[in-house]
Amino acid sequence: MNGIASIGECMLELTGSGADWRMGHSGDTFNVIWTMRALLPADRSTDYVSAFGDDAFSAQQLAFFAENGIGTASSPRIPGARPGLYAISLDGAERSFTYWRADAAARRLADDAALLSKSLENRSLVYFSGITVAILEDAERATLLHSIEAARGAGSLIAFDPNYRPRLWQSAEAARTAIDGALSVADIVLPTFPDEQALYGDTALATTAERIANAGPKEVVVKDGAEPALVVMGTDSSTVAATHVANPVDTTGAGDSFNGGYLAARLLGHNPVEAARRAHRVAAAVVQVRGALAPVEVLREAFAG
Repeated sequence: MNGIASIGECMLELTGSGADWRMGHSGDTFNVIWTMRALLPADRSTDYVSAFGDDAFSAQQLAFFAENGIGTASSPRIPGARPGLYAISLDGAERSFTYWRADAAARRLADDAALLSKSLENRSLVYFSGITVAILEDAERATLLHSIEAARGAGSLIAFDPNYRPRLWQSAEAARTAIDGALSVADIVLPTFPDEQALYGDTALATTAERIANAGPKEVVVKDGAEPALVVMGTDSSTVAATHVANPVDTTGAGDSFNGGYLAARLLGHNPVEAARRAHRVAAAVVQVRGALAPVEVLREAFAG
């Protein structure tokens, strides 16, 4: 059980302005597996579990995965479907997003329970997010959580980032219900404090960590942008300062790269505090490049310090 699976939606990403737009591939859970692929040994298999279309853009996306050592396990190909698309607009280093994703193939990633379960077999780690949960209908969401719970029962470590995005939910109540369900099957949780504050009304990082730990997860890392992260493992807690970046270029994917760096470090045997230090360095490197996916060598150098 040395394989890693990350579940969710990878979209086409447009970055640029005016007549100068560039296309890439990105999505919160894909950004995490990209980072982990860069940081882990080559013999540690990595798969992105989703659903894909059969159009030219889907073929291009799958080729990009394969070129970079990322498989897709038993993810289905949906005839007539296509990837979602989003565009990034930058105001300095801060970004805003415009999405076209309502009919994306990834929304059908849990339509076939058998294929999904097969994709999660024999994994040392399974990762998913609140966005993974949000793009599914209720029945498919239940299928997803059942498959993840089965993988956990078979020995997989489960990591989850609530990653609350209000536009994906009918209501805050619906989001809380679904995310609470996801917390119940997770071992490691990597929330972002402003998101948790917006959804649950948390007043401090410690409030977030305590609430999540009470739901069952034993390892919680509360991120807070450029501020220190709170790392809680059982009864132990520590704050870990972020790596300062004087002039960030693009903050897209910073939290995702932190998650990837943290999980890679934990799989490599580092303790939670050291893993958070390395994760902060990785995130700091990512905000100094355009787009969500930093070059592999940039990630490796930052991780090594």
